Amino acid sequence: MNTIKQYVTEHKDRLLNELFELLRFPSVSADPKYKEHVLQTADYVAQKLKDAGADNVEVCQTAGYPIVYGEKIIDPTLPTVLTYGHYDVQPPDPLELWKTPPFEPTLRDGKIYARGACDDKGQFYMHVKAFELMMQTNTLPCNIKFMIEGEEEVGSDNLGTFVKANKERLKADVVLISDTSMISMEHPSLETGLRGLSYLEVEVVGPNRDLHSGVYGGAVANPATILAKMIASLHDEDNHITIPGFYDDVLELSADERKALNEAPYDEEEYKTDLDIKEVWGEKGYSTLERTGTRPTLEVNGIWGGYIGEGAKTVLPSKANAKISMRLVPNQHSDKITKLFTEHFTKIAPPYVKVKVTPHHGGEPVVTPTESVAFRAAEKAIEASFGKKPIPTRGGGSIPIVALFEAELGIKTVLMGFGLDSDALHSPNEKYDIFNYYKGIETIPLFHKYFAELSKA
Repeated sequence: MNTIKQYVTEHKDRLLNELFELLRFPSVSADPKYKEHVLQTADYVAQKLKDAGADNVEVCQTAGYPIVYGEKIIDPTLPTVLTYGHYDVQPPDPLELWKTPPFEPTLRDGKIYARGACDDKGQFYMHVKAFELMMQTNTLPCNIKFMIEGEEEVGSDNLGTFVKANKERLKADVVLISDTSMISMEHPSLETGLRGLSYLEVEVVGPNRDLHSGVYGGAVANPATILAKMIASLHDEDNHITIPGFYDDVLELSADERKALNEAPYDEEEYKTDLDIKEVWGEKGYSTLERTGTRPTLEVNGIWGGYIGEGAKTVLPSKANAKISMRLVPNQHSDKITKLFTEHFTKIAPPYVKVKVTPHHGGEPVVTPTESVAFRAAEKAIEASFGKKPIPTRGGGSIPIVALFEAELGIKTVLMGFGLDSDALHSPNEKYDIFNYYKGIETIPLFHKYFAELSKA
């Protein structure tokens, strides 16, 4: 630990400056206008892996954005860790809500503000620098492989093809991912599961053109109004999702499991203050911790239709659209939920509008085994670094590729994130605490050390 801390202290300015360089690339995978920047980011990541000491570094082309691969095999008989991350980021919009430019990282009050600071550039780059640390101090205890992709924020469409075509190349004993969060630095935690995802877009179409609301209003159905009513009907008065069959496969937690989950530190007043809300909201009969980690949800991610420009335009829109995501829990399947939603949404459409449902992407929920060698290694690493044993939690987000790795490579994943739920992921003013960044670089080598030692036992 002294060697690790000394290295981080001696190189802390460079470690931070390199992250800032990475954050300056506007690697937005969802918007084609950023294509060249995304490609430049992949090249930068590849170069930094080479600089850190990785062999066989390659920017692997796909039908979309490339996957950066690198490895260090010190002894084929030793265990191998496959580290996954992503270099693409969410769009920065709305730009006017950022206090400082999203792609000009700024340090304020010990926090790095930039798009991708936590999700996932700051977190995956910890692994690159931890690898550099182990190489420079001659303490790498096992083999390591890196797979850093550029399409996670748009569904990782081409990752499955790459994994299937490179099973031997990617052969490992565990996948290590830092794209999740902890409760806090005072209460370190390890996520033991993630929710799945079904993401789709709906369109409601009425008349064949936009109409004058004075001439036609009251006589022709307004698609925006109808869409709002249809969406509102998807929850009942207890905020229970009304799609028939939606809960059929949900695995309910036992009383003991619910009790253990709710023992995690949680201050509701602090939660509400942080979000500037008067009350929490959610499915009746469940706590906030249960709602955000162990219960399925349905949320509107965007809704639009008609005139939204400056001033007034009295128009009855021809169509209205919404983007909707459903977070899924163990035993639910994204394809089935997408089908149930499509059938239900189409069925509840009144005859005076036409409805179209377009699936975008999805992923399966996962639960990681807490008795595995890899999980115990992560526990020991965090306990050694933070001075206290991590609390097991369930993550509310989705990383669809975790299920892919298990299905195609036959290996489990350890979710050892260092972000915080308050880091404004996907929102303006995304941040990542500089303490968390350095703490990750200090903790990751300990994971490799304990994983190698426990694998021998």
